[in-house]
Amino acid sequence: MANVIDITGLPPERVVFTPSPLAELGAALHALSEPGHHPGLHGWVTATNAALKTDLADRLCEADILWRSSRSDILLPARPGATLAEDLDELDKIGDERFVAAAFEITCSPRYTRPTPSPLVDAGERARIREMAAARGPRQAAFTDRMLTDPDGLRVWLRRLFEDCEEAFFGDIWRRVGIQLAADARHKTELLRRKGLAETLSATSRALWLEDAQDRSGNSGNSGNSGNSGNSSNGSTRIVLDKLAQGRTTAFADPADPGVTFLPTSFGWPHLVFAHAQGWRPVLQYPVASPELPAPAALELVQQRLEALGHPMRMQLCRTLSRGPHSTGELAEAFGITSPEVSRHIATLKKAGLIQTRRRGRYVLHQLDLQVVARLGSDFLEGVLR
Repeated sequence: MANVIDITGLPPERVVFTPSPLAELGAALHALSEPGHHPGLHGWVTATNAALKTDLADRLCEADILWRSSRSDILLPARPGATLAEDLDELDKIGDERFVAAAFEITCSPRYTRPTPSPLVDAGERARIREMAAARGPRQAAFTDRMLTDPDGLRVWLRRLFEDCEEAFFGDIWRRVGIQLAADARHKTELLRRKGLAETLSATSRALWLEDAQDRSGNSGNSGNSGNSGNSSNGSTRIVLDKLAQGRTTAFADPADPGVTFLPTSFGWPHLVFAHAQGWRPVLQYPVASPELPAPAALELVQQRLEALGHPMRMQLCRTLSRGPHSTGELAEAFGITSPEVSRHIATLKKAGLIQTRRRGRYVLHQLDLQVVARLGSDFLEGVLR
């Protein structure tokens, strides 16, 4: 599975890398509400939550339906400003129906990829959103009811909440990380100009790549990844995001403002957040590169490794191979199976990258790659959170 952005015919200058104060605030609020997703931010989360005034903490709890499980589209501007106030000013310009529909684009429902009516005018959509909010808790349900019955009042309330966050903690954060994010965006923009989009995507995240019709035919490019991407018409060019979720959009989704916007974040890892609602310009928020962050494993490889380990005999073989190198003959004798059977299991484990093999004289010895196996759990977690 993958997310795909069709960029066929899109001028290069329409691919934009730029920081967004509002998107970074959304990422910070998500980290505060879901610290388990971000173990590297444990110290900051603990200190910030402890310093929050009770009133602000309570209001954040009311509105966390907008950023806790998924990130609301209103927190990912396609044309960010230089300050939080500028981002919020642009948000204020959106009409109520569009704003409320975007605010509640926070569910994994397949409805996200299809045009849906505004909950302000459609009873069925309104009931669906209320049911979704009720599952998150009474405060979140009350917040949702207020948004549906008094959108103007709630929008004022929400802006004040974000401004209070800026005063309480985000202003200091943005002064510190805004420079880093702007530098990353400038670097990506220059790389895009000099080296092209394919290399820029690779430098942005190993979970991103550029794919064209020739790549999908298996003649060049990311042919090893093309199986994740589904079918498309010949001659098209697209950006592929290696995510368990599946979605499809075009850079021309908003005819008035075609393009793709990339927003760097210092709070985002392991998430690669993708907003692609119908009629909205695609926006992708990516974590800035950091030496201590592990490179993401391809989801296809993670799945292959889990499937390889799912067989009882291969689990038994791994137990023995974790203790040291063994030949095929030794393993066959130890487990009472034939050498060809052992070879087939070893081939599956080796194809998944779980086995190291070396020759010693006339013997071929196999051993479990402990580092790869040790990382499998974190690869899986990073993959499902991505």
